[in-house]
Amino acid sequence: MLDNPHATPAPDNFDVTIDGVTVPLTQELLERYDVPGPRYTSYPTAPMWSDDFGAADARRVISASNETGAPLSLYMHLPFCERLCLFCGCNVIVSHKHDKAEPYLATLMRELELLADVVDTSRPVVQFHWGGGTPTYFTPEQLERLFTFTQERFTFADDAEIGVEIDPRVTTDEHLTMLRRVGFNRLSMGVQDFDPAVQEAIRRIQTVEQVGAMVERCRELGFDSVNLDLIYGLPLQTAAGFARTLEHVVALDPDRIAMFSYGHVPWIKKQQRVLTDLLPTHEEKFRIFRTGISHLTNAGYTYVGMDHFARPDDELCVAQRDGTLHRNFQGYTTKAGADLLGAGITSIGQIGHAYTQNRRDVDGWRAAIENDELPCFRGIELNDDDVIRQDAIGEILCHTALDKVEFGRRHGIDVDSYFAESLARLKPLADDGLVTLDDDAIRATPLGRIFLRNIAMAFDAYLDRPSDRPMFSRTL
Repeated sequence: MLDNPHATPAPDNFDVTIDGVTVPLTQELLERYDVPGPRYTSYPTAPMWSDDFGAADARRVISASNETGAPLSLYMHLPFCERLCLFCGCNVIVSHKHDKAEPYLATLMRELELLADVVDTSRPVVQFHWGGGTPTYFTPEQLERLFTFTQERFTFADDAEIGVEIDPRVTTDEHLTMLRRVGFNRLSMGVQDFDPAVQEAIRRIQTVEQVGAMVERCRELGFDSVNLDLIYGLPLQTAAGFARTLEHVVALDPDRIAMFSYGHVPWIKKQQRVLTDLLPTHEEKFRIFRTGISHLTNAGYTYVGMDHFARPDDELCVAQRDGTLHRNFQGYTTKAGADLLGAGITSIGQIGHAYTQNRRDVDGWRAAIENDELPCFRGIELNDDDVIRQDAIGEILCHTALDKVEFGRRHGIDVDSYFAESLARLKPLADDGLVTLDDDAIRATPLGRIFLRNIAMAFDAYLDRPSDRPMFSRTL
């Protein structure tokens, strides 16, 4: 059994430097705001969706969306992994045998045909993404066949963002060369942490040299964007150890860096239970977070918000500056206004003012598709209040402010009256220096940028609903 090294007392404050500005944070504030809360990749959040929304509803909202002519974003879930990482919160199928891969692809391609029968395929695909699981669990030949099949049925924009998540441990040079040849231009690699003790605890072993060689090869092949994913709050992590990881990451010079908070949800992901006693304290986890922000911004990355960092000339930063940044299930994106279609088990779609989710089990997913039905088993259609609050939360998370005049004009409301209850919820946050409540705008302060999820929670009309179990990980 590995020992948890975090027994040092917490200091009285946790000052954080963001973009050259140092903001003070006391332990009292940290304890007050490090609470369970949504990540807001959707609003209403997924626990609020209804099982009464099914295949016929999904078909109806997708068909109706054709009238808008909005561009499309396609996401495909490729769920297989050869081994289970203990920290993982994704929907995965672990199997050393690859005999289930081909049947899964066959069903996935049939689902794409069903989608192509409903959606106007002349609508341009501006964003395409393979996630998992481990997409490169499949052979290069299988993946090329899937991508070609998709291209033959949908219309890809010339400047489409085409991305994939890869695992450096299983991705081969043949995978990389094929992906680049067929048109993929973005790659995201999971690093998590380079500390050997942390890697052993979470059962994900990969060396700096292994990741570095893959980054270098991706550069040689000409991928437009190579991004690295980190996680803070993992077992046995310390601020000092994470600083060493950050030094290696910065030296690799990725275009974007995602630094996600580890979501410890053992009531959902049972394998996480063995990690509970090894987790850093809340205070140490925040020190790790603080180390990440300071190190990456000092290295020239812009803190976009929540969990994303990018070079100042990156599309994310440009979109944030010009007010067009958007957030969906793939995180921050520049593709605002696109309808997201999900394919594969558990995949989520966002079509107009509705969310859809596919069946989670392969057998149920396949049975629906073989019956020529879209495999949607739950979702929600937003009411007018949902749409307004969804937009407000998006403004906070993407642009750290809500312009009352512009927002009121957009929705035909008086912001102060409509959000009177939300403003009352924000008053304590304003007293603590996290937000300013002016006549013209609601703005997160530099300190409040650390607590954007908490600020967004003030606009959530569903949070007070009772639940018989925890639903969210902590905000920090």
